[in-house]
Formats: sequence, structure tokens, C-alpha cells
Amino acid sequence: MIDVMATSGTEQAVVADRVARLFTEILSPAVLVATVLFAVAWASADSPMSALVTGVIAAAAASFLPIAYILHGVRRGSWTDRHVGVRAQRTLPMLVCLGSTASGTLALAAAGAPRDLLALIACMAAALVVATPITLLARWKISIHSLVAAGTAVTFTVVFGWVLLFTWPLAAAVGWSRVHLRDHTIAQVLAGALVGACATGLLYPTLR
Repeated sequence: MIDVMATSGTEQAVVADRVARLFTEILSPAVLVATVLFAVAWASADSPMSALVTGVIAAAAASFLPIAYILHGVRRGSWTDRHVGVRAQRTLPMLVCLGSTASGTLALAAAGAPRDLLALIACMAAALVVATPITLLARWKISIHSLVAAGTAVTFTVVFGWVLLFTWPLAAAVGWSRVHLRDHTIAQVLAGALVGACATGLLYPTLR
């Protein structure tokens, strides 16, 4: 009986690990950032072509280019994994992400992007302005996964209404996955969620 219970417990732990890894991967910052930017571009642009062009600019700056830089660094051995789990390795990735997102904001402004989209990427840059010194100067690994997941859930609610309230449990699942995988503490996940939710829940409605 004890052996059966031990085996069952082990199997449950394996399943939990796989589920946590699934949430971490499919709801990663790069995926969510690109998704929410394209969604807001589509909802706010005056034509499909405008939505495509401005969405690509925004997603390239805030998602595609930063993750490409990170993956290149992983291949070179500069950091251990694409989530840059080691806090000491986060300096360049976070600075590149901040610089790229800020540059994307300027590019969208120059291209006459819809105000909603411009406001959103500006909020992303603002959230990184808060998270970057916390990570690099305070040496505390605030969760970027949780920041982006919470910010995405709030953005979807602000833009599309309460019909997308289901995105909030998904954001919570992302936070759980980061704690379960021991990549972050509960405090780091909650802090990330707070920054992301404030950026899109308070700043975004003011700018859009």
C-alpha cells in the first residue's frame, strides 16, 4: 500500500511539473506580448493592412527581437536558458528588451500607429523601467512571466471587456507555474503581477 501511494505521489508530481512547464512555455512573455500587441493593433487600426504593419512593428520590437537576442545568447552559452533563469545573467537581456521596446514605441509614434497600440507598448516600456532596476540594482528576480501575464489579462479586459475575464485565471496559472518550478518565490511572482497590472490597469487607460 505504501509503495502504491508513493508511486501515485510521484506520478502526480511528474504531471504537475509537466503542466507547470507547459504554462511557462506556451504563456511565455514573448508569446503573450506578441499576442496582445497584435490583438490591440487589430482592434484599433482603421484597416487590416494598418493592423498588420503596426502589429508587426510592435511585436518585432517588444517580442521577436528580444527573444531572438536571448536565443542567440543561449546558443552561444551566454545564459543558461531562454527564460534566463539565473538572475546574474539578466543584465543584457533586460536592457536589450527595454531598449528595443522603447525604440518600438518611437517607431510606432513616427508611423502614426493607433493611439491604443502606441499606449500599450509605451506601458510595456514603463513596466520594464520599473522591473529592470529591481532585477539589476536591487538584485531581486522579479517575475517577468507574471508581469506580462497579469498585464496581458488586464489589457484584454480593458480593451475587449469582461468577456475575456477568463484570461485572469491563466495569468494566475502562469504565476503558479513559476513558483512550482522554483524559478521564483511567491513574493517575486506577486510583485511582477502588481507591476504588470498597474501598468495596464492604471497607466494604459490614461494614455489610450
